[in-house]
Amino acid sequence: MSEIFNSIKQGLTEATAHARGECPKAVVHEFTPVDVKNIRAKMGMSQNEFAAAFGISVSTLRHWERGDRVPQGPALVLLNVVDKEPEAVLKALAG
Repeated sequence: MSEIFNSIKQGLTEATAHARGECPKAVVHEFTPVDVKNIRAKMGMSQNEFAAAFGISVSTLRHWERGDRVPQGPALVLLNVVDKEPEAVLKALAG
């Protein structure tokens, strides 16, 4: 149990140091906003096909495409990767 605690403690210590700007070695990945409709169109998929292929609800996809909402967190990461390497993502998801 103490090994897990120490790992969590170290992570929190590093996170707070980074938040204070004291951790210059930290790597921060920033993902650019994406044009979801364009990504889907480039792949030649319908909304239903795209949503099913990447585990996104059709409703959420429609909101993104209309601009009502914007993808964040893991969804934004996934869409950036799909935009740049769609075949790799499809291959990985196929198992």
